[in-house]
Amino acid sequence: MASPDIRKIYIETYGCQMNLADTELLLGLLKPQGYEPTHDASQADVILLNTCAIREHAEERVLGRLGVLVRHKARNPRVLLGLAGCMAQHHREKLLEQAPFLDFVVGPDAYRTLPALLTQEENDAPFVSVRLDREETYADITPVRGEGVRAWVTAMRGCDRFCTFCIVPYVRGRERSVPLAALLAQVRELAAHGYKEIVYLGQTVNAYHDGTADFADLLRQTAAIEGIERIRFTSPHPADMSERIIEAMATFPKIAPYLHLPLQSASNRVLQRMERGYTIEHYAALVERLRAALPDLALSTDIIVGFPGEDEADFRATYDFMAQVRYDSAFMFKYSPRQGTKAYKWGETVSEEEKGRRLQEIIALQERISREINRRLIGQTVEVLVEGPAKRQPGWLAGKSRQFKTVVFPGGQVQPGDLIQVQVRDATAHTLIGEARSPMPV
Repeated sequence: MASPDIRKIYIETYGCQMNLADTELLLGLLKPQGYEPTHDASQADVILLNTCAIREHAEERVLGRLGVLVRHKARNPRVLLGLAGCMAQHHREKLLEQAPFLDFVVGPDAYRTLPALLTQEENDAPFVSVRLDREETYADITPVRGEGVRAWVTAMRGCDRFCTFCIVPYVRGRERSVPLAALLAQVRELAAHGYKEIVYLGQTVNAYHDGTADFADLLRQTAAIEGIERIRFTSPHPADMSERIIEAMATFPKIAPYLHLPLQSASNRVLQRMERGYTIEHYAALVERLRAALPDLALSTDIIVGFPGEDEADFRATYDFMAQVRYDSAFMFKYSPRQGTKAYKWGETVSEEEKGRRLQEIIALQERISREINRRLIGQTVEVLVEGPAKRQPGWLAGKSRQFKTVVFPGGQVQPGDLIQVQVRDATAHTLIGEARSPMPV
């Protein structure tokens, strides 16, 4: 256990980049109160799981993990065990029934309550703080980040879209944007600490507007900050992808030619049931404009199969559209019903077996397309931002190209944060294998 002056906190993070950014925010709130992070749960005074509620599988993993971590509390009753994030917001009553040993449950807009509740006197009842706040942006909190070349920066919180399959507006509240000045100050500080790439986060990040500046303004002003070499953002909504944003991406080389543009389905009938706010014709025209403005653009997407009401013709429309657009990569999922959403009330119309068949079919398609796209880069030279050691090749380094493709190459006289030129020698569907053209950064 930690000394009386310093308390140790162990945090596990589940879900998307926004959850990772929230973990850094939680550490930023707790570090001034004397809490230091630890990677060893057995040494912690506080054990916290920062959770996701997007898919059922993530919730099952969290509940299983709580059953393991509670043993630390059994050995030392003074250890506090808590749950934060989207799952805490979504299932607070159910959680307390399934995990009655929890000491606290805190939603995404209630993180400021953590320092006080962790110092309160013992209480037989768990502390629950899940009130949504339409004003909270945590703009004044400095996150505690780990080492690396990339930093996540939350530009906005919440969502106003209310897609019929999505729980996010119910667990993260309505849209609110961090003031432009606060974001730029944060990025300048990141540059001063050696970060080379920043990634702006938001559920519909391109809907950003602080009352005066929109997302295009944010991109343009960020591009002027010295020390930052690359700017990315995720995830934009197709309906909010303005011409001003496209122009900014085409004008400023620091804005990476990579875009994650969720599709979900290529059937207008399904898109309407999802309440996505665009037609497949609108989406296709947007892709055409993007590629005209950014010829070297890499495009990725999200796809859901087996949404209630999706028939074989709807699925085939999605398959054919993916074959036509040829995404560089895709995140593909079976529909997972989320209690509290509109679609949950409709029930399932596609069997798990059929969902699995459809999913495997588009995965096979995307693997083939990704492999073909990447292999066309063999012999070309790509700019790589070096991140660190490669995971599977001892002595090799790994980094990302401007199109956010993973590149691995034999190690040399380069360091994380260097921008180097790498010639591609081979490629898989997921990785470019190359050789540094020069040991010196570009």
